[in-house]
Amino acid sequence: MKNLFLPLAVFFSILSTQAGAAEAKTILVLGDSLSQGFGLKPREAYPMLLAEKLRAAGLNFRVINASAAGDTTEGGLRRLSRHLERPIDIFILELGINDAFRGVPVAQIQSNLQQIIDRVKTRNPGVRVVIAGMQVPNAAADQYVSAFDAMFPELSAKKGAALVPNLLEGVAGNPQLNLADEIHPNARGQQILAQNVWRVLEPIARQVARQQRRSARCCKGGIRCRPAGETAIARR
Repeated sequence: MKNLFLPLAVFFSILSTQAGAAEAKTILVLGDSLSQGFGLKPREAYPMLLAEKLRAAGLNFRVINASAAGDTTEGGLRRLSRHLERPIDIFILELGINDAFRGVPVAQIQSNLQQIIDRVKTRNPGVRVVIAGMQVPNAAADQYVSAFDAMFPELSAKKGAALVPNLLEGVAGNPQLNLADEIHPNARGQQILAQNVWRVLEPIARQVARQQRRSARCCKGGIRCRPAGETAIARR
């Protein structure tokens, strides 16, 4: 009988360790060819470079790159449902430039982006949203271009999302950082894209990780945690 206690103790110790281990948080990237890494290996695209930065920073996140070359905001809206089956902690949205190339009205682009964000938030109420802003390249400063460029800051403010002002900052127009088509970043260009996003993502990821650690500590032993923002009610 005495010999049974050791394997049982080991068994429950393993269960306890597994239960206490923090699960990886999830970052979903929904974008077009810029996020997909058109013409490059998957690991060279900036979402996977962000995964490396997160690991190097000791932050436990998995990055899911749900980007598709040529995608528009309407296409992203159609594809979104299949990616909402698992919880999302941080959502990076990079869509809209292909709409602009096709002359889609800015109001329609913004409406589609708003619907995408709303659907993600409905399924994941605590999700943090990061919008990757864009600017129409090599275009005259006409009314459409001005409206498109202003759309991302407006959407960010309206939805309480963090904003990468210009995903292609430091890359657009530089032949040394783009493929021969002069549109899509090469591997070096993707590294700069990753840095542009990382400046915005890092503090958010650290905050999400801190909240996870706090939740794990106060919920240890089955004690209920109060969600952030919830105040205790004094007993009378």
